[in-house]
Amino acid sequence: MSSRALRRLKGKQRGQEALGPGDLTAGDGLEEQTEEDLTETANVPEPSSSSRKAKKNKAQKNFSNIYEVICDEDNEAEKNSPDEVGEKTDDHSQKHEVSTSKSGDKAKKKKKKKKNKATSENGQVVAPDENIDLILENLEQSHSHSLQNDNCGGLDRRSALHVEHRNLNPETELKRYFGARAVLGDQRPRQRNRHFHRSTWMTSPKDSWPRFSRPGISMSLLQSKDGIHYFTFEHNREYQQVQFKFFDAVESMDPNNIVALLQLNPYHIDSLLQLSDVCRIQEDQEMARDLIERALYSFECAFHPLFSLTSGMSRLDYLRPENRAFYLALYKHMMFLEKRGCPRTALEYCKLILSLDPDSDPLCMLLLIDFLMLRSREYQCLIQLYQDWEVHRNLSQLPNFAFSVALCHFHLSQQEDVDPDESEKVRHEADQMLQDALIMFPGVLMSLLDLCTVQPDASVTSHAFFAPRSHIGQPQALAELTALFVGRSFILWKEAAVMQWLEANVQMVLHRVDVKDPLVEDYQNKRKQRYQSAPRNIHRHVLLSEIKGATSSLPLEVTTQPVMGFDPLPPLDSIISYTRPERQHAGASNGSTLSLFFRSLLPNFNLQDGPRPGDDQEVARAGQELNQEVNRLMVAMRDMLANIRFQEPPREDNPYRDDEEWD
Repeated sequence: MSSRALRRLKGKQRGQEALGPGDLTAGDGLEEQTEEDLTETANVPEPSSSSRKAKKNKAQKNFSNIYEVICDEDNEAEKNSPDEVGEKTDDHSQKHEVSTSKSGDKAKKKKKKKKNKATSENGQVVAPDENIDLILENLEQSHSHSLQNDNCGGLDRRSALHVEHRNLNPETELKRYFGARAVLGDQRPRQRNRHFHRSTWMTSPKDSWPRFSRPGISMSLLQSKDGIHYFTFEHNREYQQVQFKFFDAVESMDPNNIVALLQLNPYHIDSLLQLSDVCRIQEDQEMARDLIERALYSFECAFHPLFSLTSGMSRLDYLRPENRAFYLALYKHMMFLEKRGCPRTALEYCKLILSLDPDSDPLCMLLLIDFLMLRSREYQCLIQLYQDWEVHRNLSQLPNFAFSVALCHFHLSQQEDVDPDESEKVRHEADQMLQDALIMFPGVLMSLLDLCTVQPDASVTSHAFFAPRSHIGQPQALAELTALFVGRSFILWKEAAVMQWLEANVQMVLHRVDVKDPLVEDYQNKRKQRYQSAPRNIHRHVLLSEIKGATSSLPLEVTTQPVMGFDPLPPLDSIISYTRPERQHAGASNGSTLSLFFRSLLPNFNLQDGPRPGDDQEVARAGQELNQEVNRLMVAMRDMLANIRFQEPPREDNPYRDDEEWD
C-alpha cells in the first residue's frame, strides 16, 4: 500500500493541519467512521471523497485566502467539470500548499480575460483603449444634450464645440508629433517625498508646487434650465480678506508685495495671474506658464460635481468678478500652448472658453478659433462651425472668418485623396469665397502683403480699390478687426501655393470692379452702415491679444483708462457679490513728499489736518482738474527736456589768464 493511501486511511493530508470543530461543514458530520467506511473510501476514492474534499477545500479557502471573496463570481462562472475534479483529486494535497500564492494570480488573469473580451455594440472585439473611449463617448451622450439657444433656432453646436478630455493635455499632441520617448524621456514618477495632489484634467500637478490647501474658493449651482447648468465661483470670508490685500499690493505698483502675498497664500488666483504677467514681461516664460497652471489647478479642485468641461452644458456668467479669473486663466494657458507649438490643444481650450458662454462670448473667441483650426488642420470642423453659426451670428461679416473659410476650402481642394471632380468643385467654391472677402474687406490685402514681405503688382498698387489711401477713412471698428486678423493670421498666407492662389483671385476682383459688378457697390454700402463701433468684448480681446497693429487702433476711451491684467475692461453692468471696505485716510504727516505736493494743489488743503469728510465732493470735483494739470505739467516737462541744448564753454587763447584780471 502506498504512502498516499496510508495517509488517506489515517485521515491526514500533506501540508494540512487538523481542522477544528468550527471548521467542519454540515455535510461532513461528526460521527466516527467505521473500518468498512474507511475501506470503502480507500477502494473508491473518486466520487464521494472528491466531492467531500472539494467542499472542505472550498470552505477552507474562504478562511485561508481573503482575496478569494472578491472572485467568487469568477469562480462560479468557471467551475471545473467532473472529469477535471477526478484528475485533480490526486494532486489536491500538492496544490493546497500553493493555493494561497496562486489565488491572487488567478484573480488577475481572470480579470484580464474579462477586460480583453470586452466587445463593442456591433459584437466586434475592442482593444482596451478603444473600449475606454467607447465608454466615455457613451457617458457623454447619455449625460449631455445638444447645445441650444433661443437665438440660434435650436441648432446643434456639440459637434463643432465638442471638447475631449485627452486633448486638454499637451503631452497627447507632443507624443503624436515626436513620440512618447522624446516627450517623456527617462522620467520616472518619484514616490518618495511626493505631495499627494488631486488628479485633474487641465494641468498636471508638479512636485515643486507648494502643498495644496483650500484657498477659499468654491463653486455653486445657481440654476438648471433646459438641461443647461449655470454655475458661479464663490469666495469665503478669508479669501475676501486676501483679495483686499491683493488690491492694496496692486495699487502699490510693487511686484514684491504680490510675491510676499503669494508666499502666504500660494494658490491665490488673482495674484498668480498678475505675477504671471510680470514674469512674462521679464521674459521668464517658464515661470509665467507655471503660475497659470497653478491657478487652473486651484480652480479645478473647486469644481462642482455637476460641472463638466466636455458636455458643453455648463455656463459661467462673466458679469460676476469671481468667474472672470477662470476665463483669463484659460485664455492665457491657451496662448502659452499655442506659442509652445500645440495648436490642437490650444483649440480645445478655445472651444472650452466659448462653450462657457457662447451667446455673449465675453473674450470674443470667435476672432481666434478659425486661426487655431487652420493651425491644427481641422478643416472640416471650421466649415461645420461656419455653416451652423452663419445663420444667427453672421460670421461672414467678420474678416477672419471671411478669409479663413476660403483658405480652408483651398486646402481641402489640394488634398491628394480627394476625387478630381470634387476637388475642382471645392476649388471653385474657395475662389468665389475669397473674391467676396476681398470685395467686402479690400483693406486687408495691402496689410497682408506687407506682413508677408510680398511686393504687390503695379496694377494692384495703382488701382484705387486696393490703394491704402482709399481706406484711411474706414470705420474704426473695421480697422480694428482688420488689423487683428492680419497681425495674427498672416503666417498662414505665406506659403507659395497660397500666394499664387491669392494673386489670381485679386486679378479677378480687379476685373469685377472695372466692369462695375453690382456686388461691389452693395458691399461698399454695407461697410458704411456697419462697423460704426466695436463692442466691449472685442476691445477686451484686442488688449489680451497684444497685437501691436490692433492695439494702436483702439479708441481713446479704451486707451486712456487704466487696464488691470487680472481684470481687463470689466463689464459695466457687473454683478458685485461683495465690496471692498473703504480705506482709512492716512494723516498728512505719513504721506510722502510727492503725495503732499499733489494734495497741496487741491482746494481747502491744510497741512496740519487730514482730508475732512465734507470735502469728498470737492475732492472728486477737483480730481479731474488735477489730472488735467498734471498732464499739462508732464507735457511741459517733456518739451523742456527735449529742447535742452548743452553749450560748450568758449575756448580761450590764453590758458594762463588770471580770472581776477580785468578785460
